[in-house]
Amino acid sequence: MTTTTQISQEQQVTTGATVWLTGLPSAGKTTIAYELAGRLRDEGHRVEVLDGDEIREFLSSGLGFSREDRDTNVQRIGFLAELLARNGVKALVPVIAPYADSREAVRGRHRSGGTPYLEVHVATPVEVCSVRDVKGLYAKQAAGEISGLTGVDDPYEEPASPDLRIESHTQSVQESAAALHALLTERGLA
Repeated sequence: MTTTTQISQEQQVTTGATVWLTGLPSAGKTTIAYELAGRLRDEGHRVEVLDGDEIREFLSSGLGFSREDRDTNVQRIGFLAELLARNGVKALVPVIAPYADSREAVRGRHRSGGTPYLEVHVATPVEVCSVRDVKGLYAKQAAGEISGLTGVDDPYEEPASPDLRIESHTQSVQESAAALHALLTERGLA
């Protein structure tokens, strides 16, 4: 027989939530998400990182980068994140999601299901991102090999009031993940 104390301890560890990290390419979203994921797993949380590149490869492979396709991609990821979060998983979502209305639709899905959702803006300036250029996208755009790069020749709508704004260019990955962990703790999610 399970006691009330055991149930509440179990619920603490299995409280799901979606943490959406939005920002420009090479802002540090994925790096911060994986750092936070490790910390949460060490504490006994169930965690999944829904990496935008992996989602594009396996769930949204037929989509391009038009506004409509980007919105469809974000909605698919939002659906999956909410499903995981509703079932006790911390879904960490490092995805550019350049349009405010797409992100708001995902937030609305979570709100209507009563699922915790946090929006985190990894607010790294484009100049810093282009130097980091993890995937070589900024170099390809500058060379004219690609177009439609978010924040350069395609829009990025910064969140007006995110739950947290991280300036990854002014702190370490560990400090960024710690700030996000502190927010989760403050909201009763960690």
